[in-house]
Amino acid sequence: MAMREQRNRNTSLDNLFSALLRLHKALLDDERVAYERVHGRVPSNGAFLQLVLNDAWFAWLRPLSQSIAKLDELSESDEAASSEEIPALLASVQALMVPTEEGEGFSRQYHEALQRSPDVVLAHAAVRALLVQSRSNKGRVR
Repeated sequence: MAMREQRNRNTSLDNLFSALLRLHKALLDDERVAYERVHGRVPSNGAFLQLVLNDAWFAWLRPLSQSIAKLDELSESDEAASSEEIPALLASVQALMVPTEEGEGFSRQYHEALQRSPDVVLAHAAVRALLVQSRSNKGRVR
């Protein structure tokens, strides 16, 4: 039974990881269009990657990037400690997924992206559904 629960947890994490990657890509695509409107066309994907990593324009996306990397790291780990860290990481991702009109940083930029891009809206809905599902399963996956 424990092995099946582990497999179910891994499948849930894999599904969430994939959904977060789709959301991240949709946000990057949307943000690239906005960036290019202001600064002109980015000549290559390599140049775009350098902007994402280093330019302040894209800094707001870094909390999501870091959460995705951490989820990937934890899902690859077999250690018991990783299973204890996962609920806290899921809670932080869920908190990140709350767009707001006021303030600054991720939540405001996220709100604006949701207003502009249907792809972001669809990806957001998929992530939220998986987060709700992971929360409702939390009591059983032990």
